[in-house]
Amino acid sequence: MNRWLKGIGYVVGGLLGLVLVTAAGIYGFSEARYRKQYTVTPRAVAVPTDSASVARGEHLVQTIAACVDCHGENLGGKVVFDAPAFGRVYALNLTRGKGGVGGTLTDADFVRAIRHGIAPTGRALKVMPSSDYMNLSDADLGAIIAYVKSRPPVDNEVPSVMIGPIGRALMVAGKLPILEAESIDHEKLQVASVTPAPTAGYGAYLASIGCKGCHGPTLAGGPILGGDPSWPPAANLTPSGSTKDWSEDDFRKLLREGKRPNGLTVNAAMPFRIFGKLTDEEIHAIFLYLRSIAPQATPGVVTASK
Repeated sequence: MNRWLKGIGYVVGGLLGLVLVTAAGIYGFSEARYRKQYTVTPRAVAVPTDSASVARGEHLVQTIAACVDCHGENLGGKVVFDAPAFGRVYALNLTRGKGGVGGTLTDADFVRAIRHGIAPTGRALKVMPSSDYMNLSDADLGAIIAYVKSRPPVDNEVPSVMIGPIGRALMVAGKLPILEAESIDHEKLQVASVTPAPTAGYGAYLASIGCKGCHGPTLAGGPILGGDPSWPPAANLTPSGSTKDWSEDDFRKLLREGKRPNGLTVNAAMPFRIFGKLTDEEIHAIFLYLRSIAPQATPGVVTASK
């Protein structure tokens, strides 16, 4: 009996040792990636001060780029998700108030953070959707920065981002791409400006900023990598998805009211309260673009019911 107990003890001890070694390896690999320094000199972007540009920036922040979805309506920062095993993500206070970074960031810092996903320290920002924002034109990026800088101070000291053990393991396994600076083409040149128009071309521009982060680079839907683990898969928005028979009115109702054609309310992960502020022209342009792209399958994923 003692021999059996001793054997079981060896097995349990071995498994425990393996778990500890694995955990230490995951922590070490993830920490090395967190601490990596990026040397990126952002291309200068003109930051205007005229009222029309600031108004354009406000529209972008509140709708298309959906900055308020994470940073809050007043840009004072708020919790994005808090699931200890996966992580705790609070968006920064972007204002000049107590706990905010607005009073310390230069225009170049803003460009580096938004377009490249890199903090002033040179480290990659966690859960910053720069792979979407890198598609912003220079004019629109400048307008966003102008609006953010114009906001009144908000006193709010938010906790730092913390990635939990499961989150770290998923990141090391390539299943949680929360450091977008790792995959961005930092040499990419953006267009100087894009003229709003009721066209599929303008819809493609809008979708590259506001849709592809959740619905994927081909808009075929699937799990939302880097999002709240409780979120359902994103819908397939291509002509092969379950939205293929939707009319433009159906699409507008989803964005404005969060209602599918069958009357069911879309999951709260879909920020329809934000995208509902899109203009009719912008919704029309996005709809035209979605109808113009090639069908894409999303194997094994159930998308939004029609």
